[in-house]
Amino acid sequence: MYAISSNERLDPSVFATLEGIEYFLFEEDFVEAGMRCIPMIVRFRMDLAGIKLKLAEWVKFSVEEKVMLALRGTNTSLEILEYRKMLESMILKHTGKPATQLEVSLNPAWKDIQQIPAILVSRAEEFGFYLSIDQWQCLTDLQRFALLKLLKEGHENKNFPRALAEFEIFYTDKLKVNVC
Repeated sequence: MYAISSNERLDPSVFATLEGIEYFLFEEDFVEAGMRCIPMIVRFRMDLAGIKLKLAEWVKFSVEEKVMLALRGTNTSLEILEYRKMLESMILKHTGKPATQLEVSLNPAWKDIQQIPAILVSRAEEFGFYLSIDQWQCLTDLQRFALLKLLKEGHENKNFPRALAEFEIFYTDKLKVNVC
C-alpha cells in the first residue's frame, strides 16, 4: 500500500500511476485532472460506510485526502466503521457541517450474483450489449456497483457503454463472444 508522508506533495496527474488506486479507464478523464469527480472506488466505499459525499465537499479535500479515501480498505466491519469516522471528520473539517448519512443496504443489487437487475439488462441492450448471468457473476463487486451507479440520474450516459466495453461485456444479439 502507498503511504503518504506529510511532506510529500502529489501532482494531480499522479493518480493514474499510484499503485493501489483502483479506478476504471472510463474514469481516466477526471482521475488525470486531480480527481475532480469522485471515483467509483470512493463511491463504493462511501456507500458501504453510509455516507453521502457531495461534489462540493469532495473538491475541498486535498489531493492527499482524496488518495487516502481511494486507498483505505473497507473489507471488514471495523474498516468500514473507521472509514466512516474518517470521512465524517474530513467533511466536518472542510465544511463545518456534519456528513450526510445514507441508509446502508444489507442486500445491495450489486451483491446479488444470482440475478441481474432488470434496469441494467434493458439499458445494456439499448446500447447493443447483452449481459448474461455468467458475465454478471464474473464481474467484481466494484464493477457491478459501477454499472449500477452509472445508471443513476446525474451520471453521464456516455460512461455506461464505455464501462460495459471495459468490463468485456461483448455480447451482441445474445451471441456469446467473451466469458471470464
